[in-house]
Amino acid sequence: VQLVESGGGLVQTGGSLRLSCVVSGRGITTNARGWYRQAPTKEREFVAAISWNGDRTRYSESVEGRFIISRDDAENTVDLQMTNLKPEDTATYYCATDLFFDTIQKGHPSHWGQGTQVIVSS
Repeated sequence: VQLVESGGGLVQTGGSLRLSCVVSGRGITTNARGWYRQAPTKEREFVAAISWNGDRTRYSESVEGRFIISRDDAENTVDLQMTNLKPEDTATYYCATDLFFDTIQKGHPSHWGQGTQVIVSS
């Protein structure tokens, strides 16, 4: 399984960005997908997850109401729409997949992308 993120960049506080991750490989349509982030000098943290059929989503408290995760199985993508961005959202964002929705949130998904950097200027 391979994951390739895109869409990161520099944005001002209050702005928006949309991250996208293309997923390829065996069994990807039945996998849950999610996003993590890691800020400089901090540990990687869970951001959002979506179940294999899109009927469940979950967000960290820090992004709830500002970020929306979605998936398109025809395009084999998982997107993260980020709005009202804050300087504390600055991080490298990673997409991830796992067979199980709950595992996505626990920090140990089976597959990771290489990350895309988001910088929010104040």
